[in-house]
Amino acid sequence: MRSIAKIMAAAVALLPFAAPALAQAFPEKPVTLVVPYPPGGNVDSAARLIAPRMEEKLGQPIVVENRAGAAGMIAAEYVKNSDPDGYTLFMAANGPLLFAPMTMNRPKAYDWKTDFAPISSVSITPMALTVRSDLGIKTLPELVERADSDGLLMASPGAGTTNHLAAEKLMAETGKKWRIVHYKGNAPALASLAGGETAFAFDQMSVILPQIKEGTVTPLAVTSKERVKALPDVPTLAETGVVDFQAVTFTGLLAPAGTPKDVVAKLVDAVDYALSDEEVQKRFADLGSDTQAMSPSEFGDFLAEMDKTWRPVVAEVNAKR
Repeated sequence: MRSIAKIMAAAVALLPFAAPALAQAFPEKPVTLVVPYPPGGNVDSAARLIAPRMEEKLGQPIVVENRAGAAGMIAAEYVKNSDPDGYTLFMAANGPLLFAPMTMNRPKAYDWKTDFAPISSVSITPMALTVRSDLGIKTLPELVERADSDGLLMASPGAGTTNHLAAEKLMAETGKKWRIVHYKGNAPALASLAGGETAFAFDQMSVILPQIKEGTVTPLAVTSKERVKALPDVPTLAETGVVDFQAVTFTGLLAPAGTPKDVVAKLVDAVDYALSDEEVQKRFADLGSDTQAMSPSEFGDFLAEMDKTWRPVVAEVNAKR
């Protein structure tokens, strides 16, 4: 009996060390990056670029899973409700993470500040305002005038995306109005441009550059503070007369709230490893994006600043409904 008692006492004494041991074993199975859009867009491309290098660092497969719908909320809620063990991560962007609960009129669905644990940003991407080349429009003033007077349609990858909000902000700045058609992601929005269903769009550089190079769309302005290297001859919106206008999109990884800190730390290391690869950096640059790895606290501060900047725009959009 004394021997059994000693064994039980020893087991109890080891309990405080059990959780760290489990965390140290992470990962023991594949990790899933949940993308809130269909394949082919900015967020999907970013996930598929970092996945192979993260696999190398973690020693387990990285699965990219597309769960599109409800302006990205389907994916966000899926990750929010997943076990906080580091195996299901949200490959987030501005709209799905920060603004979709407001634009979709479901403000209590989730709150990025309390329902997710930031891991790291992945990329920062400016956008370009482009118009179908067959329309012969060459300047931003000409586009906004014709969009207002002729009823030209704008393609959007979804309500509450930065693409959509940038358009709303531009309408407010110019005093012009046009109709925005929302699609379920960048790929179908681009298809609507190619098919002639819509006339123009705000698109991430990583998405629209191939079409610009092919000549199917004409870039009129970029949304960054400075001109972008990929399109040195295209002015910024500020240069066209729309002052103090900047709209960039981010991609980044988040885990469900409550994910152990040491698991998060391993995921941070994996993202750092992926983004330190020169080939990965080059492929992002070729797409018009800059790689940028932030610490969890830095990423949280970045999200808070983005939220502060764009939430009033979202509130104004909702007020118009």
